[in-house]
Amino acid sequence: MTAGNRRVLVTGLGAVTPLGGDVPSTWEGLLAGRTGIRLLDGPGYDDFPVRIGAPAAVDPAGELPRATSRKLDRCQQFAMVAAREAWRDAGLPEPGGEDALPGERLAVSIGTGLGGSASMFDSWLTLQDKGVRRFSPFTAGRVIPCAAASWVGLEYGAKAAVETPVAACATGNDALRRGWELIRSGKADVVVAGGAEALLHPFGLAIFISMRALSDRNDEPERAVRPFGKGRGGFALGEGAALMILESAEHASRRGARVYAELAGAGWNADGYDFAQPDPSGAGQTASIREALDSAGLTPEEIVHVNAHAAGTPLGDATEALSIRTVLGPHAGKAVVTSAKAAVGHLMGAAGAIESIATVLALHHRLVPPTLNQDDYDHEIALDVAAAPRALPGGPVAALNNSFGLGGHNVVTAYRSV
Repeated sequence: MTAGNRRVLVTGLGAVTPLGGDVPSTWEGLLAGRTGIRLLDGPGYDDFPVRIGAPAAVDPAGELPRATSRKLDRCQQFAMVAAREAWRDAGLPEPGGEDALPGERLAVSIGTGLGGSASMFDSWLTLQDKGVRRFSPFTAGRVIPCAAASWVGLEYGAKAAVETPVAACATGNDALRRGWELIRSGKADVVVAGGAEALLHPFGLAIFISMRALSDRNDEPERAVRPFGKGRGGFALGEGAALMILESAEHASRRGARVYAELAGAGWNADGYDFAQPDPSGAGQTASIREALDSAGLTPEEIVHVNAHAAGTPLGDATEALSIRTVLGPHAGKAVVTSAKAAVGHLMGAAGAIESIATVLALHHRLVPPTLNQDDYDHEIALDVAAAPRALPGGPVAALNNSFGLGGHNVVTAYRSV
């Protein structure tokens, strides 16, 4: 198969989320219908009109050697923990050994929205209070946006490329899309790809409070986010990381790798409409879904599942539903739709990545996790939204993962069963 047409397989998964410190616990939590959204602790949130969020289930610093964790921001710690799980899960050789992967054939594509923003603000306070002599020499490696990708690249000796896509809420999916391109083009044989974010900080919460994008149901955190519901009123901010090992089919075959699914195609564009709101016509989203199908060689009839962006915002959910119905046409009602954001919150730069992992596992296990809080389902959505775990059919099937972000970013990835 020539460069540009190489098949891209998913051979490893890693994650730290509000439901668990790894992929198995996160997947089990999704299937069980649990939520990681809760009331936030700490005096920094006392006077905030929104005091709910989805903290990670584990402290990433405690999962790493102290010498490593002290050099990294929380965002990068999440990325490193997820990368190590994904690498082990793929059965790849540890770096430095005789059978280690050639760095020239290994790439990293890890996106983030605001990267080490918490460290940036904490460092500013240190500078103000204690002066430049108390400024940490680790600051640069904590605050630059590409740091998560760089640290993971250094961990595994990646030399083909180390990249940091940034596309707001679509970042994690865009990083996977870029990893797909790196392998298809022949630039790399293996890519560590996904997203990481650590925005549960007063500054991070304040950004989205000011935009009126967050649910303010502080009295019922577990019911606050309502994708596709009549009472949907915004999302809850989450944190964590999700990474995949993407691998060319030839490379995976040579080493006898276990394969979860094929990353078969991707579509991406921009609305060109508004910074905060999607184009209500759904034109950009529709085009990105069609491009994902076309690049994968898939028809609407082959799509049995859509993992929706569906953050629980009034216009966002309605526009996405319109886009799905437009592309899938008469088949739209036969594709099981779900959203993970009522369970894990909105992980921003990592959202598209954890939702892609859920999409891959749904194909692998033939089981779709439920969408929480469907007691007031909005029938104008006109999609088959799973309110309980749903089985998928056997045989060759495919699924889509949608990610739509601030600034009008649209990224859709298409996965095929193996």
